[in-house]
Amino acid sequence: MAKITFKGNEVNTNGSLPAVGAEAPDFKGVKSDLSELHLKDLKGKKVVINVFPSLDTAVCAASVRRFNKEAASLPNTVVLAVSKDLPFAQGRFCTTEGIDKVIPLSAFRCSCFENGYGMLMVDGPLKGLLARGVIVVDEAGKVVYEELVSEITNEPNYEAAIASLKNYKVDYCFSLVKVKG
Repeated sequence: MAKITFKGNEVNTNGSLPAVGAEAPDFKGVKSDLSELHLKDLKGKKVVINVFPSLDTAVCAASVRRFNKEAASLPNTVVLAVSKDLPFAQGRFCTTEGIDKVIPLSAFRCSCFENGYGMLMVDGPLKGLLARGVIVVDEAGKVVYEELVSEITNEPNYEAAIASLKNYKVDYCFSLVKVKG
């Protein structure tokens, strides 16, 4: 369980973000056309998972605009905007705002995201919604960056998330074993 704040008041989440270097837990979300997308469907691409309570707030909307502008322009990178907003509201927001490089995903249908990433707020005025944070996953499905924003009304650290897309290096270790016979 992580502790964050909302306007200075303590709020708890249902768990903790996966650690850097860990396998990113698979989850599914509902796209604006009501089809489902799984994280595993994006293996082979870098993925920014931008998580927030609702697009109906200025900070949440700003984060989607910023990642649409910056991270989505990076090669082999997909940006997911994950919230519990209904897919219709997410689609309407993206159309109105000209958001065309981000895939909005609603976590309303499945608890797999909140269970795998520990970002469900379990108390406070926003209880039942997702906390604000960013997770960056590499092409192999490993977490290379994670941030749970400590104060829900603050924006995430865009620069650090975007830098993780540009600067990480995947290390693979291979062992040679002599086979008898």
